Amino acid sequence: MSKIVFMGTPDFSTGILEMLIEDNEVIAVVTQPDRPVGRKKVLTPPPVKEVAIKHNIPVYQPEKLNHSSELEEIINLKPDLIVTAAFGQLLPKSLLDAPKYKAVNVHASLLPKYRGGAPIHYAVMNGEKKTGVTIMYMAEKLDAGNIISQDEIIIKENDTVGDVHDQLAVLGTELLKRTLPTIFNGTNESTPQDESLVSFASNISREDERIDWSQDAQSIHNHIRGLSPWPVAYTTMNDKNLKLWRSEIVENVKGEPGEIAETTKDSIIVATGSDNGVALTEIQLAGKKRVKTRDYLSGLQSKIDGTKLI
Repeated sequence: MSKIVFMGTPDFSTGILEMLIEDNEVIAVVTQPDRPVGRKKVLTPPPVKEVAIKHNIPVYQPEKLNHSSELEEIINLKPDLIVTAAFGQLLPKSLLDAPKYKAVNVHASLLPKYRGGAPIHYAVMNGEKKTGVTIMYMAEKLDAGNIISQDEIIIKENDTVGDVHDQLAVLGTELLKRTLPTIFNGTNESTPQDESLVSFASNISREDERIDWSQDAQSIHNHIRGLSPWPVAYTTMNDKNLKLWRSEIVENVKGEPGEIAETTKDSIIVATGSDNGVALTEIQLAGKKRVKTRDYLSGLQSKIDGTKLI
């Protein structure tokens, strides 16, 4: 049974870790430090740490792995293989070269597209019709190693980043399980990435979350679903932030970009930079709970038609 060190942090990584524990000897887990979460800033362990603790596996949580005391400790464990999945840090060469079977990464895109920390978000925001998972050998450069295997899924018209994330988490676990034997017995034919096709998916900033109503309706709809359920797109209505959780495209909507052209029983219809509009079907006003738009509208005392969102 091969000795594996696993490195990962979010929910995407937990199923992969569970599979590795079942089929191999996971001798250590490396993850990000505990972080404050929510309004009350409760110090919360990463999901991967919770899995490791459940299985009594030692956990390392360096803020930066390179030049840390933990780095030497991990190398001294003499793992046969390192597996990473959404770990969030580059690995130093000394660690990449230490294991017998090197280090592999489970990346949530069809590389060389969408290298970086938010590949699922950008696939949805950019209106991609498909995405997938890549298993690759790790290199010192971000997500640039040789591709060992890939598998893909279709992105449906109204899929959110949450929907796609959950599908890719399952696919990544299955693909790694199928691929591991080819890593251990040296039968895979890994291929270099085509550098001319590289694109990047850097982490989402606060400014990336704001909707630009001058864009066409399809782009805005993609933006909303590409940030739902995290970190969530927003706009401003009457000087208050309004989070946008769900939307639909409506044809032939007249008005200035960002203007509420109409309210129906179930939605707020907003004009865009194209002939079509966007129907907001699930929203959250600052300081309030996430609600279906129909519930928000039923409680209004006055009309909001003509209000400008910015």
